[in-house]
Amino acid sequence: MSGKNTLLIILCGLFAQHAWATEIDIYLVRHGKTMFNTTGQVQGWSDSPLTEQGILQAKQAGNGLKGVHFITAFSSDSGRARETAKIILQENDTADKPELIELKSLREWGYGGYEGRDDAELWKPLFAAKKVEFLKDWSTWEAFTDKMTDREMADAIAENDKTGTAENYSAIVTRLKKGMASIIDKTEAKGGGNALVVSHGSAIPTLLTLYAPEQYHGESIGNASLTILHYSEGKFTLKKLADSHYLAE
Repeated sequence: MSGKNTLLIILCGLFAQHAWATEIDIYLVRHGKTMFNTTGQVQGWSDSPLTEQGILQAKQAGNGLKGVHFITAFSSDSGRARETAKIILQENDTADKPELIELKSLREWGYGGYEGRDDAELWKPLFAAKKVEFLKDWSTWEAFTDKMTDREMADAIAENDKTGTAENYSAIVTRLKKGMASIIDKTEAKGGGNALVVSHGSAIPTLLTLYAPEQYHGESIGNASLTILHYSEGKFTLKKLADSHYLAE
């Protein structure tokens, strides 16, 4: 075989590999505001309904994404995430909307015995350990996360939980990775494209820490905000972070 033919075969192979690479944009949306978000109670695997504001936020998010053609759609199996996802899909203008798939693996962190209790009971000891004041409006959150990693946070919560039922970091990571693998597999099976994923205020940051560690630095993820992760050939890139501009429109 001549050198020219060999080069042509190599180039054709590289072109085919590039041409057929599956690309996915993962539209990560946090659920709308809930009753527990309003009353300052720990939520986690427990649930509370969307407030009127939360429903409006979900509709505004849906309106902001109405022209996006979603190939697949996922939410955690928590009611607040499910309802937010359904509202977003209802607002979508595309004709062939995907069926919503609920995944337990996309749940919020499990806070065990702290769930339903005042946020301060869980967070004050952790903030104090890093010499950051805990404030109910979460305005000191980024100062806190600058000093404490997700792993330290989750493991401290699990250790402090007297019931022994809060998830540690390893358990959280294992299930969230399972969820992301399912999202990628099911979207790839349909040829790639846009995937809607509605999850939670601590679960989404953990996903970003896992898949875009060089681009994500602990920023807060607001209710109904949009974050986009781009996936191609096994690599993730953060395209948009906690965008909520449509909530003010």
